[in-house]
Order: sequence, then structure tokens, then C-alpha cells
Amino acid sequence: MNIITKLEIGKRNKERINVYIDDEFAFSLSAEIVYKENLAPKKVIDIEKLTRLAREDEFMKCKNSALKIVERSYKTEKEIYNKLIAKEYSKESINRAIEFLREYNLINDENYVKMYVKDKLKSQGKNKIKYNLKRKGIPDELINEELSKIDYDDSKDGAIILAQKKYNELQRRESDKYKLSQKLYRFLISKGYNYDLASDVMKEVVKKDEY
Repeated sequence: MNIITKLEIGKRNKERINVYIDDEFAFSLSAEIVYKENLAPKKVIDIEKLTRLAREDEFMKCKNSALKIVERSYKTEKEIYNKLIAKEYSKESINRAIEFLREYNLINDENYVKMYVKDKLKSQGKNKIKYNLKRKGIPDELINEELSKIDYDDSKDGAIILAQKKYNELQRRESDKYKLSQKLYRFLISKGYNYDLASDVMKEVVKKDEY
């Protein structure tokens, strides 16, 4: 026989009620469930039923948190998982919430990669794009598949625009052409462009300025 010995309003969230059974903390429930189930101190309860309710209650809360995350900005599965872990939801609830988001196509790592690459190609090279996507939990095969669609000219177009802007900025502080070229080259490498492309773009921008 299990008896509720105390109901305590949550300190962080006033809509959550901490339930103590036989003088020990058991779980927290939404105030709505506590009211609906008519829970009160000294009441004998079905612990298995309440455990199921608590599990379902946490999943609903976790799912709502996940929906708020994707409403603010499109995320990868790993990013959402990490944010929900930080909110201290159980792995069971998180996995169910992510499955729900997948089912309604609210998260899709394949689509995320396509959008991310298209957006970042204007300001980053393949190396940096790949590094950032790996940090977001995207598998190598997805990243490599999308990056393989980008040819040399696609990368160069974005690099030229970026380099020209940086070159104009550097000219205000540096008059030595060799130093200016090296700074521009290092800048392009830092943006994730490979050595050959960075070198070609640097030479093209500097040569254009000389003419």
C-alpha cells in the first residue's frame, strides 16, 4: 500500500507538483493531473498508474519544449537532443519527442544540411562548413554527399566576393603588397577555403587591384 505523504509546489515551476510517497520524493506531475486525479496527502494511490501518468506527463512537457525550440530556429537532431538533456528530461521522453518531430518533418537532418550549405557557401569554404556541420551532429556521409555537389566555381564565386571586401578593408591599414596578400590568404584559409582556392582567389583579387 502506497500513501501520498506530501504534495509540494515546484520551486522553479509553480505549475509542477512534487509528489512524495511514503515520505520520499517519487516524481513531479503537472498541477492539472494532480487536480484531475484528486491527489491529496494521506490518500492511498496506485503507484503503477501514477508512474505511467508521470511518464506521459513528462513526455508531453518534453514535446512542448522541443516544439518551442524548433519554432525559434531550425535545428539538427543532436542540437535538440542536447537542449532537452540540459532541461533534465529523461532519455525516454527525449527520444519520443524527437520521433514525434521526425514524424511531422519538423526536424530533418538531410534538409538541414542542404539549407545550411546553400546559405553558408556565400561566406565559408567547404572545410569550415564541414567542421560546423560535424559539431551539429550531422553524419559524415550526409555532409560529404552535399559538399560533393559543390564545384570549384561555386566555391570560388563566394570566395571572390568575400576576398574583395576583406582586401578593401585591409588596404586601409596595410600598404605593403606582400603583407597585404599574405593577410588576405590567411583570411581565406580561416574561412575554410582550401590552399589552392585561397591562393587563386588571393592572386586574382590582388592582380585586379594592380590593374
